[in-house]
Amino acid sequence: MGPQQQFTREEVASHNKPTDLWVIIDSTVFDLTEFADAHPGSAVVLWKVAGTDATEQFYALHRREVLAKYVARLAVGRIAGETPALAAPAAGTGAMSTVPYAESLSATLRPSPYYTPAHAAFKSAVRAFIETELLPDADAHAAAGTYPTRDVFRRMAAAGLTACRLAPGPHLAGRTLFGGAVDPAEFGYFHEAIVHEEVARVGMYGYGEAIGSGIVIGLPPVMQFGPAWMRERIVREVLDGEKVICLAISEPGAGSDVASISCEAVKTPCGKFYIVNGTKKWITNSAFSDYFTTAVRTNGNQYSVLLIERGEGVTTDQIKTSGSATSGTSYVTFENVKVPVENLIGKEGQGFPVIMANFNHERWVMAVGTCSGAREIVEECFKWANQRKVFGKRLIDQPVIRYKLGQMIAELEAAQSWCDITTYQMTKLNYAEQTKLLGGQIALLKYQCTRMAHNVSDNAVQIFGGRAITRTGMGKKIENFQRTYKHLAILGGAEEIMLDLGVRQAMKAFPKEARL
Repeated sequence: MGPQQQFTREEVASHNKPTDLWVIIDSTVFDLTEFADAHPGSAVVLWKVAGTDATEQFYALHRREVLAKYVARLAVGRIAGETPALAAPAAGTGAMSTVPYAESLSATLRPSPYYTPAHAAFKSAVRAFIETELLPDADAHAAAGTYPTRDVFRRMAAAGLTACRLAPGPHLAGRTLFGGAVDPAEFGYFHEAIVHEEVARVGMYGYGEAIGSGIVIGLPPVMQFGPAWMRERIVREVLDGEKVICLAISEPGAGSDVASISCEAVKTPCGKFYIVNGTKKWITNSAFSDYFTTAVRTNGNQYSVLLIERGEGVTTDQIKTSGSATSGTSYVTFENVKVPVENLIGKEGQGFPVIMANFNHERWVMAVGTCSGAREIVEECFKWANQRKVFGKRLIDQPVIRYKLGQMIAELEAAQSWCDITTYQMTKLNYAEQTKLLGGQIALLKYQCTRMAHNVSDNAVQIFGGRAITRTGMGKKIENFQRTYKHLAILGGAEEIMLDLGVRQAMKAFPKEARL
């Protein structure tokens, strides 16, 4: 017998014993006789459905990928005259979900002042690459805590993924972006937003964090403020996937309070080097980075930024966070590290503007990624509510579940709309104007998105119940999200700092003559 052989349902029904156990799942016939004893849920579960259509029972307990894992080995044919109704889109096609609210406006092709069919085609190309090149290994790396290989970085670089995460600009010139899906000269912030949306689907604060989040925040200071040699060599090495860079600002005693950093760089008597001593903490991707864009103190109370290359005196020790170890978040120690003065980014004593200039883009990226991550959770909840049955009916038939889904959707779409409006403004403002006009707005946007993520997570856990606190199975994405979404509320500036910054920036524009 082969997987193309056809059977009637009556024929399958005759295979209904522990020693001859067949089932039907979505019109495909499976022989589970030998598999039964190896079934994680015990053979007894399978005995109860022997010879029957077990589609509903299967999808009540298993994710679709479980079927894909075993179909080649256990499928013996299909039901004559029937076509599978629940087949998933083929991986690597870049297909968009048809579940309500599972996709942003960039994919739905609904009327939009921001997105065109060309954006949707670009999104499909990005998704196809990620489905083919990154997703197959994501869960394994996240579970094992292993780092992405350099080959992964090279493949991302060749596709243009790494360069596309760093804003529009001259660094894109001469690069082929996702097989020519968009011309580098036409690449804009909405294209970049699409890339961040798709990368978030790889696993926020898991493998998705591992595949270059450090680059997204560590390379821009080099691109914008680094000397010519640095912009030519370091940028090329990173964008070609040969090297990895991270941003080293936070310290054990200085998180959101950036001005309190104590890592010190003292110039040697010859004036040719800095000797760097100090520590950094919670540095994303630092465990496998070659370069560290590092905030230091110089001349006592001045702030400067140095590019420090991994070498003698540089050590990284993994930190166990609520995310996966695959992200390489580490405690970094600089002990008498000798750094050439040519590695200064910007001017000595003027590092604070370099550090601050990077935050707007970082926070915007986080806001976009948060909406994408939350959107996937909404999709998971919608699917689960439609297939899970309790008290004799589907979850979606319970008013309280529809209420929770409605809350999640409303908050997500509100945050998404502010993201899109902010992205549009970025397309109309140069870098200096963005820094002046959007700093407070983006801070408040990040807060809005992290609060939305909190509420989405809370409702999703209630909808999935015990499965939402189980790292495998039906609720694995919910479990991951509820365990890691708080990263968003801390990294790049804590929620309280974001609110304060937003209001303080607004106060600068407050008219003196304004009165009630």
